Amino acid sequence: MIIFPMLLIPAAHEACAEPANEKAISPDGTYMFVQRDTCDLFMDVYEPAEGSETSIDGKEKPTILFMFGGGFISGSRNDPFYLPWYKTMADNGYRIIAIDYRLGLKGADKVGIAQVNLLDNAIHLAVEDLFSATAFIVENADMFGVDPDNIVLCGSSAGAITVLQADYEICNRTPYVQELPSGFRYAGVMSFSGGILSRKGKLKYDLEPAPTLLFHGTGDKLVNYKQITFFNIGFFGSDRIAERFRKFGYSYNILRYLDNGHEIAGIMGKTTAEQFRFLETNVMKGQRVIVDMTIEDPSIERGSGSQSRKELYGE
Repeated sequence: MIIFPMLLIPAAHEACAEPANEKAISPDGTYMFVQRDTCDLFMDVYEPAEGSETSIDGKEKPTILFMFGGGFISGSRNDPFYLPWYKTMADNGYRIIAIDYRLGLKGADKVGIAQVNLLDNAIHLAVEDLFSATAFIVENADMFGVDPDNIVLCGSSAGAITVLQADYEICNRTPYVQELPSGFRYAGVMSFSGGILSRKGKLKYDLEPAPTLLFHGTGDKLVNYKQITFFNIGFFGSDRIAERFRKFGYSYNILRYLDNGHEIAGIMGKTTAEQFRFLETNVMKGQRVIVDMTIEDPSIERGSGSQSRKELYGE
């Protein structure tokens, strides 16, 4: 195992994503994966670009299953903001599948630890939809050309909460996983400003979690970087998740953006080098390379979008 110690360094000034109003890519297919009582849910599939490298040393690059952000109140799988990142991933040989999910906090005027039942319901509605999408992909793996053992979750903000929570449910074999094929595991998880809700005290994994890549601003007041706890109820951000992974020797990378807030949820297009390194090393090669870095990057615009629960939900 190679460990990169925590550092305070300027981040490389990689090119940002293309302007959000420029449509960078169109899906190669759109599929309805489940019908709920209130809506039909769809997924968009973006195939690797023609001529792109889809494997490394004979091993196929994973399919990325992506969930958008929006505080469980808004957002969409085809939001123009994400399209440049989809294109970058496809140009580098990765298949992206972007999915819908139900927005369980739409209309909520308060969201915090005191409203844990409301938050719990929203998170697990999204997890349920993610598992339905996964089951649909696995059932139609030949049609999609997807290896069911080679699917990596990725999410931003509410989507990041959902993908982390989903792997947590799998590792603890909760009833939510009944939708998935028996023994199914994701190959990895990438989270942009996410966290995990527990009603049983501190985080505990019965099974080893998938290799996990965490991005988070240390000053995030919308999705807490550390934790919020009340008796046995806790919401645990990236700092606490990394702490548990480190204690038990699980495979993880974490990039801690010093004093940045929730804007880190939207830096997918700016951090592709870190994503590719994680995917190729920790996921594809199965190496337990631990990266724990603190980054100070003045090029990241601070305060873009809602920065607190009060701003987002009007508390």
